[in-house]
Amino acid sequence: MDKGLSLRDVTIYKGKSPLIRVHHDVAPGEVLTIMGPSGVGKSTLLAFVTGTLAADFSATGAVWLDGQDITHAAAHQRRVGILFQDDLLFPHLSVGANLAFGLPPGGTRADRQARIDGALAEVGLDGFATRDPATLSGGQKARVALMRMLLSDPCALLLDEPFSRLDAALRAQVREMVFDRARSRALPVLMVTHDAEDAQAAGGAIITLGDDCGSRTTDASRSHQ
Repeated sequence: MDKGLSLRDVTIYKGKSPLIRVHHDVAPGEVLTIMGPSGVGKSTLLAFVTGTLAADFSATGAVWLDGQDITHAAAHQRRVGILFQDDLLFPHLSVGANLAFGLPPGGTRADRQARIDGALAEVGLDGFATRDPATLSGGQKARVALMRMLLSDPCALLLDEPFSRLDAALRAQVREMVFDRARSRALPVLMVTHDAEDAQAAGGAIITLGDDCGSRTTDASRSHQ
């Protein structure tokens, strides 16, 4: 697969015991959802993809992104964006400065400010650049975190239960926004979640993991046809 994210015979081990096995391609604009109980290795799989696997785990297999093998690339060279349960905004920086942190180096001050202003406008936060993150609602923080990540120009998006701390109404709104932005940018998405509604809303393949590191794959998109 020339474009998209490919997990090729990936097996994560804790000690000598296999924890999780995945072999799947995620096309641009599509979502692969990983579900399963706590401790089964969902977030550990994301750590392997981002190049931040903890020392007490090991892995075999390969991660390919847009036709390149990134399995052994440094984390900062992989061009993989990730959103977590917490927004992780820097409390000592303004909203605009938080977004600037996501921008690649270079460019004029005017160009960088234009990208920040454009990102805020895209998610309905015009004029929020000087705001303190502490004054934002949960949904506003989620939007800023998303746009900060997208400003780094990732080639793939990973979601580590980023909607789990939002109330039901806000969860649906933010979830739709994230998936829409990923589709519009043709980003392959790898999401881990406990929530079946997240998986159904994603509309793609779902891999359900068990405690025995076995898995079964279904396709949520079929339920929408």
